[in-house]
Amino acid sequence: MHLPDEARTGLSRRSFVKLMGASSAAAGITATLAACGTTDNVETPAATGGETSTGETSAAAGGDSPIEAGISYELGTNGYDPMTTTSALTLAANWHTMEGLTEIHPATREVYAALGADMPQQVDDTTWEVTLRDGAVFTNGEAVTTDDVVFSFERVLDEANQSLYAAFLPFIESVEAADDTTVRFNLNYPFSLVAERLSVVKIVPMAAVQADQQAFDLMPIGTGAYTMTDNGAGSQTVVFERNDDYTGPYPALAPSMTWQILPDASTRTNALTSDTVQAIDSVPVADLTTLAEVDGKSVAAEQGFGLVFMMFNCGSAPMDDVRNRQAMMYALDYEQICSVGMSDLATPATCFVQQEHPAYQEASTVYSPQNLERAQELLAETGLTSVRVLASDHDFFAAARPMIVESLESAGLTVEYEERQSSDVYGTIDGNPDAYDIVVAPGDPSVFGDDADLLLRWWYAGETWTDSRMHWAGSESHAQVQELLDQASGAEGEEQMDLWHQIFDVISENVPLYPIFHRRTPTAWNSETLQNFQPLAVTGLSFVGVSSTR
Repeated sequence: MHLPDEARTGLSRRSFVKLMGASSAAAGITATLAACGTTDNVETPAATGGETSTGETSAAAGGDSPIEAGISYELGTNGYDPMTTTSALTLAANWHTMEGLTEIHPATREVYAALGADMPQQVDDTTWEVTLRDGAVFTNGEAVTTDDVVFSFERVLDEANQSLYAAFLPFIESVEAADDTTVRFNLNYPFSLVAERLSVVKIVPMAAVQADQQAFDLMPIGTGAYTMTDNGAGSQTVVFERNDDYTGPYPALAPSMTWQILPDASTRTNALTSDTVQAIDSVPVADLTTLAEVDGKSVAAEQGFGLVFMMFNCGSAPMDDVRNRQAMMYALDYEQICSVGMSDLATPATCFVQQEHPAYQEASTVYSPQNLERAQELLAETGLTSVRVLASDHDFFAAARPMIVESLESAGLTVEYEERQSSDVYGTIDGNPDAYDIVVAPGDPSVFGDDADLLLRWWYAGETWTDSRMHWAGSESHAQVQELLDQASGAEGEEQMDLWHQIFDVISENVPLYPIFHRRTPTAWNSETLQNFQPLAVTGLSFVGVSSTR
């Protein structure tokens, strides 16, 4: 599904200031400048595949040079296996090396047939079929079979494998090979989002995974346009080569890609300005203003679902009392956090999804703007005087974190605060019911899809988040959300939308985990050497359909 036009913000060095709004003074941009300019430096992407508006391939129009990029996120601890990986870097890598039967384009968010020859075909209310693309082979040379597809889905659905993606697929009863080229999906109930949801499972070679799953995790084998030749574990550089045997709709338009892992913000910016790399993600706001003034460089901030949340330990005192959870949300100074801490690249949450989302409806409980009086009333009722806050150290909201702490302190709380790397945060709290009171961290399941059912299920269904992390499973509100999710899965149209809105209301009132804000995702790139590059509203970088004249 498309993000609405008003959700997209493209910037040139003359129009960048329009984005900055109330933070222009802090960024060193005057109000006079904020009134002028257009978006003439922003690339207009091709509509589909590797074609330009003239119908030529991007490679023919734009050359055949390697692509160089700088990635802000570090390697996760769970490798590249698409059954288990959830880190931003590995997911972005898998966009280029792996395929599902369908895929969702990282930039346009359009659903298209990938490893499937066509979009899934509905046989009856609870039966769908997909025919495999002719000539599809894995990068190890083995032909893709329907057995590989069945294996790929069954390993995700197997509870013993504890795949987070299983929560996205409750509608699937079984998967079977109808014949040598067709896979059949038998559903538990009619489901309106089959095409979108099949994209979350990447098809892997059964023989290779069964022979050595650990080796596959380190160096995945897929059917994508690129094959990985260096996983970055030792070199801090992820390297890809073009897959010349690729037969799908988005062939590689560069002979190779090199992604430097650059978690330091200033290092990423310097790499782009010195032309060491051609694109960087997670651009700090101060650097956006600088880059917007550099000839040949373009910047953009795309509105999406991506958020920073507060997650509460609902299973232990003091956060087992919903009044304390609500007090934390009421205490936040949303204006300062979003306008100053995030330099207007964030909007206070008034619903679980952002205002531009097709399913948006203001929730029954809204915590913005700051309501210290209400926070203090609730704290007076519960007697809470101190909290433990554990935050991830992602650099894009570094300025906002102390403001969150200050907000809680302004409500009269003593805050025991700690910052850790993201993997350390979850390593600390997973399965440890007494490890924290509040976690503050970013999240963006929209990398898997945009529909409300998927976004809700990422956090509020399955055991990893609800049981092992927020310890919310088993509560009355948890049971209510599961029932509403199941009802919405089998519904369509206005009925489905109404059920999602009911879930938004339950979540807003009970806040086991809730967004503080939704943010625009800032990207910068070399518009002279990258052809058809599109900034993303989701976390990461994509070079699908992109060529280079470097």
